[in-house]
Amino acid sequence: MKPGKTGLARIIAAGGYSLQGLKSAYRHEAAFRQECWLVAVLLPVALIWHPGVVETLLLIGSLMLIPIVELLNSALEAVVDRIGPEHHELSGRAKDMGSAAVLLTMLLMGLVWGLVWLDTVFLFR
Repeated sequence: MKPGKTGLARIIAAGGYSLQGLKSAYRHEAAFRQECWLVAVLLPVALIWHPGVVETLLLIGSLMLIPIVELLNSALEAVVDRIGPEHHELSGRAKDMGSAAVLLTMLLMGLVWGLVWLDTVFLFR
């Protein structure tokens, strides 16, 4: 076991590292900044619209997945870039897969929001 903080001190330190990660992503990743603004605009929409508890949770959950997956993608890209600047097929593949994960998450969000909207407008219940 590696030495270090335990208990509440570890939890507080981990929270600090998480905040550092969020600040770093916002500062250095344009896509993450854009997705934060998307959340800032659409989160109030979901809360005001409030088509139902489950639907609202689906709207918010699908929306929040985008910056979560973007953080993972950015972390992956940082690790790949840390290895070296030269082009390598596996590095390119890893970055492309991370980008594809973000795209699929955005498509999922669009599908959820679209279906909830259609359900609200046409009352498919």
